[in-house]
Amino acid sequence: MSPSPAHLIRLSDLSDRELEDLLDLAGRLKRRAAAEKLQNRSVGLLFFRGSLRTRTAFESAMHQLGGHTVHLAGASDFWELEAAEGRVMDGRAPEHVKDAAAVLSSYVDALAIRPPMAGHSWASDRRDEAIAAWAKWARVPVINLESAMWHPLQALSDLMTMKEALGDLRGKRLAIVWTHSPTPASPAVVHSLIDAATRAGMDVRLAHPPGYELDEEVARVIGARGRSYRSCDAREEAVEGAQVVYARSWWSLADYGNPTLAASRRARTHGWKVDEDLLARGDGARFMHAMPVRRNMEASDEVLDGPRSLVVEQAANRLHATKAVLLKLIKG
Repeated sequence: MSPSPAHLIRLSDLSDRELEDLLDLAGRLKRRAAAEKLQNRSVGLLFFRGSLRTRTAFESAMHQLGGHTVHLAGASDFWELEAAEGRVMDGRAPEHVKDAAAVLSSYVDALAIRPPMAGHSWASDRRDEAIAAWAKWARVPVINLESAMWHPLQALSDLMTMKEALGDLRGKRLAIVWTHSPTPASPAVVHSLIDAATRAGMDVRLAHPPGYELDEEVARVIGARGRSYRSCDAREEAVEGAQVVYARSWWSLADYGNPTLAASRRARTHGWKVDEDLLARGDGARFMHAMPVRRNMEASDEVLDGPRSLVVEQAANRLHATKAVLLKLIKG
């Protein structure tokens, strides 16, 4: 039997040395054109939810490395898939992930997946059962393109961007500020960002309104490492002295699956955005956001278009981080 393939589901799948090596490789790939090291290789892209930067970065990365992608969208190209084991499949799903993963593994050299989320229960969605099932049954590497809990590729490009801007990150302060949006995202970006930043030795401060606490596993992971991380009640306290201010809107896990309660809570948070006055409280703070961003709601035009904004560089680095991951998982 062949050995199990290496997957990237969350950053903890990488040792500290592997994380540093990936960032080093991404930097080298950015500084010079990559040789075509993945000729005749292919990656299957499965999107059960929408994507702009992630899909484009993956397709461009494989093209620049000499390979190609096969893109499948869950809304149009295939059907609902069952992830639970031992279930009598008399519901909507006509196929099990076990079978789909086995077949697709014979066609492509890796699978990159943005799994579905039911959106009814955080206790259920936080288990990330869909991406775990793909990783269990696939015979090729599986890359998580954002599950309910984790977004490792975004965190890699975030870390790469901060290192480019600040150099050594040890002791530097990162302020993560919740922002108001009528369409908040999952906390996956922030979960992975905190994991990445604390592993790099950064002092991380998190500010959010009541009811927007992150998943308890994040505190356990950080606490087990003894890293510098704490929550603040006020945005100003979190940003004070920070070298990076990272804005992000995420769901209230307390109201998850209840849109009425979630909207009511969100209606009381209109003041939560990043403007020049808030950014000025930092120590020459650079501004970051994973995008898409609602201008003049999550962050002002002045901040987004200003000289300290890293949002475009941050998004551009997704391409180079993706190439590094593909080379590591497919070529070894």
